[in-house]
Amino acid sequence: MNEVLLRSLTPSVLGILVRRGADFAAAEDALQEALVEAVRIWPQDAPRDPKGWLVTVAWRKFLDATRAEDARRRREDLLDEEPEPGPTTGVDDTLHLYLLCAHPSLTPSSAVALTLRAVGGLTTRQIAQAYLVPEATMAQRISRAKRTVSGVRFDQPGDVATVLRVLYLVFNEGYSGDVDLAAEAIRLTRQLAAAIDHPEVAGLLALMLLHHARRAARTASDGSLVPLAEQDRELWDTTMIAEGVAILQNALARDRLGEFQAQAAIAALHADARTATETDWVQIVEWYDELVRLTDNPIVRLNRAVAVGEADGPRAGLNALATLEDSLPRYTAVAAYLHERDGDLATAARLYVEAAGQAHNLAERDHLTRQAARLNSRVQP
Repeated sequence: MNEVLLRSLTPSVLGILVRRGADFAAAEDALQEALVEAVRIWPQDAPRDPKGWLVTVAWRKFLDATRAEDARRRREDLLDEEPEPGPTTGVDDTLHLYLLCAHPSLTPSSAVALTLRAVGGLTTRQIAQAYLVPEATMAQRISRAKRTVSGVRFDQPGDVATVLRVLYLVFNEGYSGDVDLAAEAIRLTRQLAAAIDHPEVAGLLALMLLHHARRAARTASDGSLVPLAEQDRELWDTTMIAEGVAILQNALARDRLGEFQAQAAIAALHADARTATETDWVQIVEWYDELVRLTDNPIVRLNRAVAVGEADGPRAGLNALATLEDSLPRYTAVAAYLHERDGDLATAARLYVEAAGQAHNLAERDHLTRQAARLNSRVQP
């Protein structure tokens, strides 16, 4: 059974069902039933036209459900002709589905779950495992999301930026359960890039590839975090880096700069440096200035303070940090790092302990605790 093929066909088949008249929730339910049938039948009797087979079986499932529901008798005019297996339309509904799943009426968590289910083809169990919640909880979340978007017109204009934010949320979840969400986000973004010619879609794909290329170097054998400056760059995936850089260059050449292109440019500068000391921090600060102009995001300003500390010295970084709210996530950890760079080890150690108490995951907490212990061993008599 080719699971990758099934998942790649999911958005186009779902789009066909919706365009034929099925509401989103009913179409998605029918498609899931068809996918179950495919898993059961295809290993022994693979169809010549997998997409046509899925469309036909899913449409029959939808019609069966429609016939059984008296409240939906208005759909009976759809029952006169049942499509036969064969070639399916060449219209690409992928973008429409992404826009629907990232509808502004949905919360970010619901949009992510619905995208993974309807566009990604993941099961409710897989999504629940990835987000470490009970399957019943995730099923309710997906059901509510489907009900919310069922009344939305399929041809209603949507916001590509919202779709990209949803995909970036998926990517940042990384790996958990039996689904590699970072790899899944890359797959879905490639799919979106094939459906729409948009520089920010390309920018996000480049950013994901450049970050994912460093994955093998991010953790030590004991599971502890390895900061970027200390990573073994021989472990970085140079093929993935080259692809990301090429995609980014093509996007930047169109002169329609967006936040994901700017983030990817920063990641590319890190990837281009053979050693941490060769990093072009001055140019990275310039790209952060572009990001601030585009987003005015306080987290961007926080990351910019780190870059300023590297380019112009820790005092300059601390001055940039002083303009920000100390309630920002990772503010204390950044302050600790900059104070250490400035030679104030006692303050840095205290701040590392404080930052460890604020950390949201065990790996980050352990890393910050180790930094504090390392500095305390140096400042104690």
